[in-house]
Amino acid sequence: MIASTIKRRVSRKIYVGAVAVGGDAPISVQSMTNTNSADVTATVAQIRALQKVGADIVRVSVPDMEAAAAFGKIREQVDIPLVADIHFDYKIALKVAELGVDCLRINPGNIGREDRVREVVAAAKDKNIPIRIGVNAGSLEKDLQKKYREPTAAAMVESAQRHIDYLDRLDFQEYKISLKASDIFMTVEAYRLLADQIEQPLHLGITEAGGLRSGSVKSSIGLGMLLADGIGDTIRVSLAADPVEEIKVGFDILKSLHIRNKGVNLIACPSCSRQNFDVISTVNELEQRLEDVVEPINVAVIGCVVNGPGEAKEVQVAVTGGEPNLIYLNGVADYKVGNEELVDVLEREIRDKIRDNRDNRDNS
Repeated sequence: MIASTIKRRVSRKIYVGAVAVGGDAPISVQSMTNTNSADVTATVAQIRALQKVGADIVRVSVPDMEAAAAFGKIREQVDIPLVADIHFDYKIALKVAELGVDCLRINPGNIGREDRVREVVAAAKDKNIPIRIGVNAGSLEKDLQKKYREPTAAAMVESAQRHIDYLDRLDFQEYKISLKASDIFMTVEAYRLLADQIEQPLHLGITEAGGLRSGSVKSSIGLGMLLADGIGDTIRVSLAADPVEEIKVGFDILKSLHIRNKGVNLIACPSCSRQNFDVISTVNELEQRLEDVVEPINVAVIGCVVNGPGEAKEVQVAVTGGEPNLIYLNGVADYKVGNEELVDVLEREIRDKIRDNRDNRDNS
């Protein structure tokens, strides 16, 4: 993998469970469950599905005390860091703090009186639980809505600074910030403004981005702009889709920027009349079969010999279209294979290469 040339913003390092966020830690990828949080079985199953595709952190909405009680049972059954998403009721935050939450997602301003915020922060301090301040353009304070007349980047930053002031007065620095809007440019401007004002890590996201296709595009553009600037320490791609897709898209964004390599980095041609096998169906089948792979590996699937050999020399496993097709291993042409067995052969070679890489690491 080509090393990233992006110079990251220097930020304070905090820990969400065992996962470092900020500083020199890898940019983490997270998602949020969309099950009924009171349904322990369904929520645990979804968390495990997210973990299987590489999620570093998972957020769970905790809207009431029933969900808080369920959160404790969920916590007992999974080992990935969990963030509790809480609004309005400070008692819910206190409850999940006792049950082993790894991060509290709150807005101090909507928790209510400062004595309630103080109590939540005291519990967080006592148990070494960080806080995420989450500002959303769609839920700004009423006076800010009146002042700015409409959501703006400046309004979002002012809202964030209010919440930060709460925590500063309580001498609490273990927090991260998000500034999310559905508009890409507003989001990017807000993060850029705040990045120069604080040292805490930044949680990136384009909120309510849309469905799988449109949301992936909007998130890739918005998050890509910020990440290329060196801004961002953890990301969540918000999609109206299966949360598992959020993790996949998140890692694809990081891989595209050469920031983090996890799972299969699949290089594939769009296909044309020169292809000697069905590139699209081959790629789709490989993606489905290799969803469980989290180890980094570069693979090229190219339908003809125009660009195929050049791409094949840069990856660990590759195929170039021919009659029959040519398999490359570690950049060297190795053997030929027909179309009917191509997907099986590629999957086998990829898994063998991953196994070899793992064995080499273990023996080094």
